[in-house]
Amino acid sequence: MNESRDWFKTAVFYQIWVRSFKDGNGDGIGDLYGVYDKLEYLQSLGVNAIWFSPLYPSPNADYGYDISDYCNIHPEYGDLDQFQKVLDRAHELGIRVIMDLVVNHTSDEHPWFVESRKSGDNPYSDYYIWRDKPNNWSSVLEGKAWEYDESRGQYYLHLFARKQPDLNMDNPKVREEVKKILRFWLEMGVDGFREDVINFISKKEGLPNSLGILPIIGEMRYYKDGPHIHEYMQEFRDVCNEYNAVQIGEGPMTTVSSALKYLTGRRKSLDMMFSFDHMTADCLFTEYLHLPFKLVRLKKAFSKWQYSLEGKAWNTLYLENHDHPRVISRYGSEKHHRESGTMLATAYLFLKGTPFIYQGQEIGMTNIRLSSIDQYKDVSSKNNFYTYHLKDSIESRLHRIHLSSRDSSRTPVQWDGSRNAGFSEGDPWFTVNPNYVSVNVAKQDAEADSILNYYRQCIRIRQSSPALLFGEYREYYHGDPNFYVYSRSLDGETYLIICSFARERLPVILPKQFRGIRCRLILTNYPREREQGREYDLHSPGFRLYPYEAMVLRIS
Repeated sequence: MNESRDWFKTAVFYQIWVRSFKDGNGDGIGDLYGVYDKLEYLQSLGVNAIWFSPLYPSPNADYGYDISDYCNIHPEYGDLDQFQKVLDRAHELGIRVIMDLVVNHTSDEHPWFVESRKSGDNPYSDYYIWRDKPNNWSSVLEGKAWEYDESRGQYYLHLFARKQPDLNMDNPKVREEVKKILRFWLEMGVDGFREDVINFISKKEGLPNSLGILPIIGEMRYYKDGPHIHEYMQEFRDVCNEYNAVQIGEGPMTTVSSALKYLTGRRKSLDMMFSFDHMTADCLFTEYLHLPFKLVRLKKAFSKWQYSLEGKAWNTLYLENHDHPRVISRYGSEKHHRESGTMLATAYLFLKGTPFIYQGQEIGMTNIRLSSIDQYKDVSSKNNFYTYHLKDSIESRLHRIHLSSRDSSRTPVQWDGSRNAGFSEGDPWFTVNPNYVSVNVAKQDAEADSILNYYRQCIRIRQSSPALLFGEYREYYHGDPNFYVYSRSLDGETYLIICSFARERLPVILPKQFRGIRCRLILTNYPREREQGREYDLHSPGFRLYPYEAMVLRIS
């Protein structure tokens, strides 16, 4: 299916974190058998590409992002034959498939590390980063960034969990291993890769101590966008070019200027880059450091990337993935569940770029609230609970986890109102959100104005309009704390998108250039109050929007 790499510009991706997607064999764990059974559902949603989070064998210290074998499928999820069956069927349905490439680190149970830790003079001894004396870096997920290994008598670097030792990408043998991994999956027929924390793979020579005040943030200068990053990325790009495969990078703490170095010019090594700016509208650096939600911060982040990449590179658009809590619980309102869920869909699906929908987002799944830290699975949630704000009460720290835990995005997908939300006939590997009785696919599939059917409408409208796919973006009233208003224009066709983030009915002022012009209401999340398809004369300086109302207007 790889006839043109530019297919990603008109695609809508759906991210599958397979462990919680759908259990097809009854053991309580999501798998590729369940994925196969739901491919037609994805097609009905309107998506035409899947991004699989890691499917590889893993001890699950970081649920799949600690890989022990890059060229196989975790036995809990199926096998290579089942993966090929899913891939072939997806292609038959017009759905492309990309894999997660995780090469900053492996599992400490990967054969390379098992051999590397034996001595300093075997063929794998230099596959990882070893030191007699560690520097002062901290791990992103778990304690300090160095762990002493008694068998080798040295410390190894792990920027993430202790069981995730960092690969030494300066070793050309390691880069050759990465190329073998790429070719293995490309030969099977996958259409590309999402490359995990890819801007961390080149570390500064000497690994100097950090002089920064803030742990991690001050240290990133020594391993984010490192000295050989573009050289190494170009090697991987050359392999993907042979297969016309799409490459999407994840760039923690990346800036626009940094991202453009990956996305443009003769050293272009990625087709798109996931940024994180818009995910900090209610937090500082990380969701655990929670702040009140500020719409102005969200709009500033959206517009910065829209304007800066215009005519130069292509944006990724997302509000949820496996690393963030559910967005209705963050930027919307569980009290106004349908209204805020549909409004948030409108706010990002009509931006310029490629949208990504995370499993369960299309039905408005929300954060889970567990009564004990022992009930959570995520290593970062446990680390945050036992590391920060220790003077606070257990209840206060649990509240922070409720707001911030990645586990909220990892509860089983809620397919129907039956036992275990229709996810599994066995006991699910993780707690099902109790609201599955009212929030599930089957229920919303039957309701015309549900969040699910609204996503379908958004995708259908987006895909039918060149202006919404490729048109120029312009934001209005960037300082307004209640409304997000922007337009998309191309070849005389203009759409005005208006989104209210307010919990009460408020008047919105229309941009001056649109007043007195006739327009048609293409989409609304208040179909009972507003007539979809109706023509309006925008002569009035403003009108009142309902709580979390969204409108898409086509202007002649």
